[in-house]
Amino acid sequence: MSEETVHTDRILTVPNALSLFRLLLIPLFLWLVLVRQADFAAAVVLTVSGVSDWADGVIARRTGQVSRLGQVLDPLVDRLTIVATLLGLALRDLVPWWFVGLLVLRELVLLGLVPVLRRHGLTALPVHYLGKAGTFALFWAFPLILAGSGTSALQHALSAIGWAFAFWGLGLYWYAAVLYLDQTRRIVASGTMVGRPSP
Repeated sequence: MSEETVHTDRILTVPNALSLFRLLLIPLFLWLVLVRQADFAAAVVLTVSGVSDWADGVIARRTGQVSRLGQVLDPLVDRLTIVATLLGLALRDLVPWWFVGLLVLRELVLLGLVPVLRRHGLTALPVHYLGKAGTFALFWAFPLILAGSGTSALQHALSAIGWAFAFWGLGLYWYAAVLYLDQTRRIVASGTMVGRPSP
């Protein structure tokens, strides 16, 4: 699995600020999509969130601001954004609940790995680029699905493109989960503890 080297233990970094900004966008999106039902504005918020996520990673790598907090906060905000977006769209009947279930099941599977990893001195596995690619696809799928919720030809086209991204993202998400499961299996099989010499 790919792993970004930690360059700093600082908390106040530009990437961490962008992750916090994306976290604050979640309740705004839910209010727009569920209360106001302002679909275009909600789609813009999702787009801004996706661009911020991309900028977060680029800035962290190019400026040496990859931090321990960022390695935990960035994927956490990704997951919260995806879950909140799925719930908002499902409650509006814009995505089916089985699609929500498949993505939530994936998160529950990975959550089940946490106790195993902690027993081996790890808090989390390094983020795999396929998982990030899946997140990227889903971040662009949802605003397109939202923008394509009408009846015009353009909206039908946007919806089709959005669902293509959605299924691509779902596939990559689960493929990355299989890789995480295999990584955990190999850690358990080796019987090693992080920070301790192998027996």
